[in-house]
Amino acid sequence: MRLYLLALNPTDSVTEGFLPAAERLGLDVTVLTDDPAPHRRVPYPAGVEVVGCEVREIREVVGAITQRPAPAAVFTNSDHLQTQAALAAEYLGLPGKDWRAALRTKNKAQLRRHLADVWCAEVPAGAAPDTSRTRYPCVVKPREGVASEDVVRVADERELLARCAEIQARRPGAALLVEEFLPGELHTLETLGDGHGTRHVLGGFHTELSPPPYFIEERMVFEPEPPPGVVEQVLAQLDALGVGFGACHTEYVVHDGQARLIEVNYRAAGDQVDLLLDGLLGVPFFEHVLRAHLGEPLPADLGARADRAARIDYPYADRAGTLTSAPEAAELTVDGVRLTYRPLRRTGERRPLHHTNRDYLGVLRTTGADQAAVDRAATGFLAAQRWEITR
Repeated sequence: MRLYLLALNPTDSVTEGFLPAAERLGLDVTVLTDDPAPHRRVPYPAGVEVVGCEVREIREVVGAITQRPAPAAVFTNSDHLQTQAALAAEYLGLPGKDWRAALRTKNKAQLRRHLADVWCAEVPAGAAPDTSRTRYPCVVKPREGVASEDVVRVADERELLARCAEIQARRPGAALLVEEFLPGELHTLETLGDGHGTRHVLGGFHTELSPPPYFIEERMVFEPEPPPGVVEQVLAQLDALGVGFGACHTEYVVHDGQARLIEVNYRAAGDQVDLLLDGLLGVPFFEHVLRAHLGEPLPADLGARADRAARIDYPYADRAGTLTSAPEAAELTVDGVRLTYRPLRRTGERRPLHHTNRDYLGVLRTTGADQAAVDRAATGFLAAQRWEITR
């Protein structure tokens, strides 16, 4: 059986998660990508085929697949390609997401219009926002952005106009969204469904953010059992959006007992959160996701563990410059707590400051039997490391 995997740049989720899972399932894999060279430099499992294709264009995707061996599944874990993968799967008569739900979650203006619970206004590419209707404080973001890129909180009209102009200078063809700022603690809900009526809640994370006006995720602490009332609210909103097939990473805030969505990433969580979940829960997470796309029902009980604690930390750059010193990759156990550190930026590499996860210098995944032990181990490890950036 052949899996067609749509991708832009190589990611840890694909390289360390989905491709090894496909190999364990005995699947042949063709990676369709608009930039084959970086993928061919990655040590993918033997037999993985990399094919150049304009993956943002559905006609090219269907054309590339139909002239090759028959597909058993079409899949992507890219935010940018969910609608294309869903349309291709529907065209080919394969299991997949509803393309309307994929578009609805990717396009944040469509998500807000559909749920109709948050004030928002769309700003066309190159236009100025209508400040006469804006409620402050508010948040400006690209309508179809990802990873908190160019997402910023603004306090007044002057700042709104300035921030929109700055983002439009960097993204001249992008539409923006201005929406009311939603107070409350940020959380995530991780779900997995098979399209046959089974949807599992895998837990979630409490996310700690950088100080305003930006929204950099600094730390995520695992919540094995989010409050039932909150989960019900989030799932109801996902149902309203038509979301329920495969993996989904949903961000939401809770304020005065009300859960309101920030965004819906209709895919497995990135930035190595999915890799953490795979080991933490003790279930073959990546295989389950691929099996759903092959049309197989999920078991009624995944057998996921709920007796483990975990967190994930992201040391990040606070200035532009060259990374001159940084810790190397590490795997260690401290007092029964497992720590895995992976660098995300090479020494000698010069970068501007983005105020997003593009500023991450590395990622630390920590798991153990209880949260206090996990916190001690993670805090101790990070305190012993040094990242030096020279302007």
